[in-house]
Amino acid sequence: MKEQSYGASFINNFLGNTPSWYKLSILAFLIINPILFLFVDKTLAGWVLIGEFIFTLALALKCYPLPSGGLLAIEALCLGMTSPSTLLHEVEANLAVILLLMFMVAGIYFMKDFLLFIFARLLVNVRSKIGLSLIFSFLGAFLSAFLDALTVTAVIIAVAYGFYGIYHRYSSKVSKSDSHSLSDDSKIAEEQREDLDNFRGFLRNLMMHGAVGTALGGAMTQVGEPQNLIIAAAAGWNFVEFFLHCAYISVPVFIAGLFTCILVEVTHLLGYGYKLPDTVRTVLEEDVKESSAKLTPAIKAKYTIQALVGIILIISLALHIAEVGFIGLMVIILLTAFNGVTDEHHFGHAFTEALPFTALLVVFFAIVGVIQDLQLFKPIIDYVLALSGKEQLLAFFAANGVLSAISDNVFVATVYMGEVKSHFLGQARSAQEIATAVSGLSEEVRQQYYNIAVAINMGTNIPSVATPNGQAAFLFLLTSSLAPLIRLSYLEMMKLALPYAVIMTATGLLATAYLL
Repeated sequence: MKEQSYGASFINNFLGNTPSWYKLSILAFLIINPILFLFVDKTLAGWVLIGEFIFTLALALKCYPLPSGGLLAIEALCLGMTSPSTLLHEVEANLAVILLLMFMVAGIYFMKDFLLFIFARLLVNVRSKIGLSLIFSFLGAFLSAFLDALTVTAVIIAVAYGFYGIYHRYSSKVSKSDSHSLSDDSKIAEEQREDLDNFRGFLRNLMMHGAVGTALGGAMTQVGEPQNLIIAAAAGWNFVEFFLHCAYISVPVFIAGLFTCILVEVTHLLGYGYKLPDTVRTVLEEDVKESSAKLTPAIKAKYTIQALVGIILIISLALHIAEVGFIGLMVIILLTAFNGVTDEHHFGHAFTEALPFTALLVVFFAIVGVIQDLQLFKPIIDYVLALSGKEQLLAFFAANGVLSAISDNVFVATVYMGEVKSHFLGQARSAQEIATAVSGLSEEVRQQYYNIAVAINMGTNIPSVATPNGQAAFLFLLTSSLAPLIRLSYLEMMKLALPYAVIMTATGLLATAYLL
């Protein structure tokens, strides 16, 4: 075989084994962007950059978005589309999310044995696909109302990954003690490939039901999503007040979400309706029996510690005793200290899942910085603020929904709520200043301010399920190690999210029009 030339090696090394058309596309983007920004129109260049970044997310199964999307972000910084100081500001503003990813996801890794033990029994005992789908959706919503959507998503990813690993090892005839790549299907017999494909579809369905559930529950409470805290602070609401004000929309949308869960499973709409193959159920049942038979005192003690730490985790997050990331670090320390994990190698594995996405999130913040510095959303904000009454509320819901599907819902909510607060309350910043300014508004104006806050909250949380861009939990799922195993691509996720997005958004708009 003829050895490659030095120059050809550079070309082949660029983005590795990705298809040639993908490499050419990224190179074309890198050439086009300076031309548009320097010689055509800065705003147009900004919107094109957003489209290019979405392209890298959409093709995450061809190439992890970090190198290709990272090149776009570096170019944007070099061109002056945004600045390092803006990027630093975005990172500082979202430091809690970064800490959450670094530590909480790793904490869930040390709890996955117990989670798999519990959920495996749930999976084999609940034979109704609709019942199981509703359980995943409801649990996702309930937990996200008090915890964080990313934490809940990390849990269901760990569970699904464990399920997939059990059957893939069995169908590949590989023992638990042997090393095995879950992405290698070469050892799977032809007659078992159909069952494996159906199992992948089954897991895709459950993951989407659970992920959408996190959005449903996350919209209901002050601690459900990061932007909810910002909205609650700007309106001067406590936990109960936030729930009661948003319930006019969040409760009907929650009911619509559960209805959609049943509808798509009954009709097999857009890729739903996959059943758990009997052979897979048998394998999982055998694994449950085997694991139950092997419950030694040491394993029981290990599970007991994981269960107790799980309770501590839920209480800590519900009471918000500290930032979520710090609570995650506490979970790591408790689980490793009391379960005898002292090898540095095991700690490295725990952080493998979270850190690539953390790096990708920082790249995403660079794109958000472009949106901010070029003021790409300003014309839309100005238009909505010029409206009044119900028309204004519907416009806030719709505008926040569309922009959150393109950008990050935390960023969109922060920008909109900041503009609205300045418009209604002037320079009020502290909780006391906000309370004084709100009390000084007339009853009609105060109610409109509250209703706008509700519309922004629901607009950023609900329509944003249409794409992985708007929900960090969706993006985390898409870029997780589970996604390629169960064939969950960007377009597949959008297809599965479509019925939820349409029905829940329509319900939200109707509730905004007639109940607020």
